[in-house]
Amino acid sequence: MGITITGTGSYIPQEVTTNKDFENHNFYNEDGTSFSNENSVIIEKFKAITGISERRYAQKKYTTSDIAAFAAQNAIDYAKIDAETIDYIIVAHNYGDVRYGGVQSDTVPSIASRVKSILKIKNSSCVAYDMIFGCPGWVESMIQANAFIKAGIAKRCLVIGAETLSRVTDPHDRDSMIYSDGAGAVIIEHTEDTTGIITHASATHAIDEANFIYFGKSNNIEDRQARRYIKMNGRKIYNFALTHVPNAMKNCLDASGYGINDLKKILIHQANEKMDEAIVKRFYGLYDMDAPKDIMPMTINTLGNSSVATVPTLYDLIINNKLEGHQIKKGDLIMFASVGAGMNINAMVYKA
Repeated sequence: MGITITGTGSYIPQEVTTNKDFENHNFYNEDGTSFSNENSVIIEKFKAITGISERRYAQKKYTTSDIAAFAAQNAIDYAKIDAETIDYIIVAHNYGDVRYGGVQSDTVPSIASRVKSILKIKNSSCVAYDMIFGCPGWVESMIQANAFIKAGIAKRCLVIGAETLSRVTDPHDRDSMIYSDGAGAVIIEHTEDTTGIITHASATHAIDEANFIYFGKSNNIEDRQARRYIKMNGRKIYNFALTHVPNAMKNCLDASGYGINDLKKILIHQANEKMDEAIVKRFYGLYDMDAPKDIMPMTINTLGNSSVATVPTLYDLIINNKLEGHQIKKGDLIMFASVGAGMNINAMVYKA
């Protein structure tokens, strides 16, 4: 018997914003000074590092709660379950509901409670709450759901990752080109099968690392609004990830009892193409091996970085044969891994 994903769903917004759409933006350094290069050069370098050529933004009428509910309904339909039988709804996000054109994040009631309301779940024993854990929030929510089911507290959980990062980005910061919107969800439950979550590991580094990702003022010094935007120290995050994430992944895999050659796919948070490639290369290097071709599926090139939504969306696309060149078959051993604000790290070994 195992604790297994029985349903999966995602919501990928239809509004596509390409790199070309940023050519007329006024980008500034953190100190408010202008860049020496033209935007076309900035965008070209950005694409080479991140791999992003386009990203998706939610329609103006939708909030994080809305798109979370869309993904959740898809997962419920896939699992062919009655939503009234769900024991927990856990929604990973970081910025709440920010309405288009608004300046305030709305987190009361919780996003999870709003999702439960949208889904019209009447069962009061279905507990809904939010997980704020940076980009690794969805994986951490899966770890919590696993613990609830293993402890006998729950039989079935709905775990969602959703974000509308386009609403919290500084248009004068070139990092704004990284972020996107989206949602992914799964149903996880106890089954009689021998599949499911095998091992997991989490860590928080919060001495010097706590403020690598933060909320700060606009890079445009003429913007006198009190509004704050998502900011990050990209170089420090890159170095942190390469130092800590491969070791965390190795420790998780070693604890599973499986070997590196058993691993079929690594579903890593879609943060930055070069960084993810370097993490996986270093991970395999710990076993004195080269990373196999196609071990790490990527969606960041067309979907951007939607934070907590990247991993469950990636999983949903592969399961539904919507990511060319990648499949997850019954019995395949896969790893989920994430790194993000906190600074938090987690990994999970899963048998499909």
